[in-house]
Amino acid sequence: MNQMPTRGILYRETLKPGELAFLENLVAKEKKTYYKIFTVMMIFSFVFPFLGSWYRAYEGAENAFSYSKFFTSVTALLTVTGVATWFGFYVHLRKIIKDIQENSKTVAVTRIKRKTHITTNNTFYFYIDSIIKLSIEVSAEDFQQYNEGDDICIEYTTNAQKYLGYF
Repeated sequence: MNQMPTRGILYRETLKPGELAFLENLVAKEKKTYYKIFTVMMIFSFVFPFLGSWYRAYEGAENAFSYSKFFTSVTALLTVTGVATWFGFYVHLRKIIKDIQENSKTVAVTRIKRKTHITTNNTFYFYIDSIIKLSIEVSAEDFQQYNEGDDICIEYTTNAQKYLGYF
């Protein structure tokens, strides 16, 4: 067993190629998701004002199909959609991209608070005292090897704090 650093010490390491590939795939999937959401919201931004015009026409309003009302509504909806999509990207995805650019991860020493075996699906969990992750799934061998109160190291991305593994 490797000698553990003192509990609570954090240090940084270079990402392994598999971890880097995991993050790059995650960014690609997230970008596709943002694109799909923005596309759907863009369509709704044109459909809702159009339906609103038909509703005003049904109610008997004069000038129900006003270009100015239509394009004002479309512009407002596109602005809200664009800002919301950009904000979601900025808050979440940029942190993962920054982790990829820095090519580093954080290793934290944490203590096992409780061990749990879920018999229905035969999985093993450690509940830990980390602020990043409350519990982690572990192998049956590690479940038997470690006891409550033992220290283990967990790895996570520094900026996005995505859990990568333990040792």
